[in-house]
Amino acid sequence: MSTSTILGTLDDEKAPEAPTRRRRRRASHNVKASTHNRGPLWTAAGYAGMVLVVLVVAVPLFWILITSFKERGDIYVRPAQWWPDPATTANYSELTTRIPFFDYVRNSVIITSATSLAKIILGVISAYALSLLRFPGRSIVFLVVIAALMVPNQITVISNYALVAQLGWRNTYQGIIIPLAGVAFGTFLMRNQFLNLPGEIIEAARLDGAGPMKLLWRVVMPMSWPTLVAFALITVVNEWNEYLWPFLMADDESTATLPVGLTFLQNNDGVTNWGPVMAGTVLAMLPILVLFLFLQRQMIKGLTAGAVKS
Repeated sequence: MSTSTILGTLDDEKAPEAPTRRRRRRASHNVKASTHNRGPLWTAAGYAGMVLVVLVVAVPLFWILITSFKERGDIYVRPAQWWPDPATTANYSELTTRIPFFDYVRNSVIITSATSLAKIILGVISAYALSLLRFPGRSIVFLVVIAALMVPNQITVISNYALVAQLGWRNTYQGIIIPLAGVAFGTFLMRNQFLNLPGEIIEAARLDGAGPMKLLWRVVMPMSWPTLVAFALITVVNEWNEYLWPFLMADDESTATLPVGLTFLQNNDGVTNWGPVMAGTVLAMLPILVLFLFLQRQMIKGLTAGAVKS
């Protein structure tokens, strides 16, 4: 083969890449031009909006924290004090003596763990069935799940309460946990994640003899870990903060959760000592805050999965 033939062949192989390079350079130039045209005013407006959002979220949390260290008289002074002077931990001591605080924490841990585990397992299995298995009426079942997302939980409170009361489950763990084990959100979220998985890998696993459960736990779940973490974190936060249903079901500290227990710190005569209430709020937020700090990257990655196509 002559040198000219070889060079011609190489040119033919490289030729299709030239338009691609030009398109990439053009796209990069358009992005830079768009960014440049925004100007410093748009950048300043973006930073101002970000600071405003942070203040809206952070200022109430900061106020709760400093109030938990204030003496009772300092909470109601005008103008408000933005720093406790002097700082005291008496509110935390009063919190644990006025109510059985640790019993409420125990109940919250048990109910949150059991309810979250049930929701995660049922959500994953139902999403897997609705996305990767074939059976009659699959679309109808998914429409029912979507419809359940549009129904507020408060609408079903009366019917659930009547059913639980007939079963004799009032003031029991199962009476609180089982009605809260709905999986509509988890099914919707995980189904979308499973549908975005590479079909070639799923088919290859099936050709290698992987059954439905092996395919789920060995192939599908390892590729869906970020979304599963996001689903789990959202579920844990919602169940930890659940108030209405545990309030209706629990009669005493044997089953009442922490959000319900904190309401017992408030007096009926309108002169509530907000120091212990704020101290309890801080302690109630602390576990969820620590959990979020550890899992925030996985949560963000899971919630944005599939938002950008490669």
